[in-house]
Amino acid sequence: MIIIVTGMVGIDKKSYLQKVCQIAGKKNKDVLLCNVGNRMYAEAPDIPPGKILDIPLKRLHLLRRSVFKDIIAQSKQSQNVIVNTHATFRWRHGLFPAVDFDQMRELNADMYICLIDGVTALHARLEAEHSVEHTLKDLIVWREEEIISTEMLCKGINDKVPFYCLARGIDNETTETFYRLIFEKDIKRAYLSFPMTAVSDMEDVKKEINTFRKSMKRYFTCFDPGDLEESHLPQKAKESQAAGLDYIETETHGHKIRLDTQQVMQIERDINSQTYARDFLLIDQSDMIISFIPSFADGKAAISSGVERELQHAHEAAKDVYVIWTAKQAPSVFITQTATKVFTSINEAIKHFSKEFS
Repeated sequence: MIIIVTGMVGIDKKSYLQKVCQIAGKKNKDVLLCNVGNRMYAEAPDIPPGKILDIPLKRLHLLRRSVFKDIIAQSKQSQNVIVNTHATFRWRHGLFPAVDFDQMRELNADMYICLIDGVTALHARLEAEHSVEHTLKDLIVWREEEIISTEMLCKGINDKVPFYCLARGIDNETTETFYRLIFEKDIKRAYLSFPMTAVSDMEDVKKEINTFRKSMKRYFTCFDPGDLEESHLPQKAKESQAAGLDYIETETHGHKIRLDTQQVMQIERDINSQTYARDFLLIDQSDMIISFIPSFADGKAAISSGVERELQHAHEAAKDVYVIWTAKQAPSVFITQTATKVFTSINEAIKHFSKEFS
């Protein structure tokens, strides 16, 4: 297996992929991790850390090709290889490709995965670890460029191999998902659907949702929209503006961070449009959708327009549609007529899935 892993600057793919390799090692899977950036610096020791994109493009191109030539040679002697690279670079030279098609064809990867993360986490890492000037708008644009460039690279090289978009999650919590995508392909892939904004201040409901998320991950390779949550940022910015503040305070990976209010407001439309497109992409790369619909205190269903749209998209894409409906009120015909099966509780769903997919 040869897996190409891309992701924009600030993702910290190296530590994430090292953890994937540790998981593989515990399961007696040997994986060669090839970090293209590190290899380029090793081959050009005269270049100071963080300055490689400042060298002339011709030298950068030749240096990259030399590193990929070595990786291609090693891949022929290794059972499993993960190549940690970028699909694109955006620097003072502008936007340019980070790979060459002829070498990618020769490498002949079996899978492409683009790792992504939320703008808050990306901003925090860049502030702490890199000297990359950026705005929040830059980050959200770079992320979108990397996703679509990776998908186009995959389709351009071999449209028969899979492409996945995967959020790294808090504390690398999706590394098990990554491992399953590579080595446990018989496990069904599921998109987890549940309300988020509508229940953001309901702690009991949020606990139920977390129970649902953890339970489903026991049986499936899950794509979880909760692994990348940034839709709350614009509302926090509006509240800060109303309070006369020019910043918002939020948390990422256990650390508090301040974001400029105006910059957050500037990316509100981008956050909404990317969430919409990304969730549909995650559904398309899944075998099924599993939607958890909790209930409000009055017994009514806490179903959002976003969840309804996800269910409809999955149905129209010919995916299996499973709904866990806990409300006292009966589900509408738009739920029952499009669902493969409707459950009344998480436990009922678990019993079914344990028989059907174990």
